[in-house]
Amino acid sequence: MGKLRLAGAMTVLLLAVASPARAGDRELKTVESATEAVRGLAAIPLKGIPQSLLQDAAGVAVIPHVVKAALVVDREFGRGVILAHQPDGQWSNPVFVTLKGHGVGGEAGIEATELVLVFKTKKSLDRALRGKLTLGSDVAVAAGPVGRDTEVARDRRLKAEVFSYSRSRGLFVGVSLEGNKLHVDEGANEDFYHVRGGRAADVLGLTGVPIPAAVLPLQEQLTRLSMPSAPPAPVVPAPVVPAPPPVILVPAPPPIPR
Repeated sequence: MGKLRLAGAMTVLLLAVASPARAGDRELKTVESATEAVRGLAAIPLKGIPQSLLQDAAGVAVIPHVVKAALVVDREFGRGVILAHQPDGQWSNPVFVTLKGHGVGGEAGIEATELVLVFKTKKSLDRALRGKLTLGSDVAVAAGPVGRDTEVARDRRLKAEVFSYSRSRGLFVGVSLEGNKLHVDEGANEDFYHVRGGRAADVLGLTGVPIPAAVLPLQEQLTRLSMPSAPPAPVVPAPVVPAPPPVILVPAPPPIPR
């Protein structure tokens, strides 16, 4: 009986996360939470996602609040955004997405975490933005390297098109997400941008229309994290100033007697 009550409570929690709120409010909170998650990356540069990986990435998905409930069947649900990395180094408008997954097994409990997906190729990003993507099936996914450990990605993870990360105890660590499904949330895109249809292409093609102010901090944070590090300034030796010539004191001539 206790397990049934716990299972019922978990189901209610997952439904509450997935249920719609007032138009635009939920999406605004998602963007703000995604910005905080990206700030978390900036706070741990040596133990987070490698800067060089973000610099070369085709896009990034940030799922700031994934709720996972486990009893006999594991279920997880999260809302987040995908941003495309543009040729000029800037980041696109965020496209709203949902992440859904399930598996068998696990212990009773409820867990919340943050997830980040780094799309290495334009092909993998395009498949995600097309509307629906199954990680591990439609594209190869692997737990990503952390810190400066980019060399590790060149062996067994070489074929991965997407690197996945989970924030745990303040650190971002690689995590396996095979079998999870990423969907473009067209309803959320409609509510946030007021565009009919809410397709990813509609959001990415927005020009000349006001964009909610909450988007800018998220874009700026990603731009800072993905910009190449400036090379150290060259050491310029101080100019050598020649020493002034020595001053020779000449004694005054004796006075002439009158």
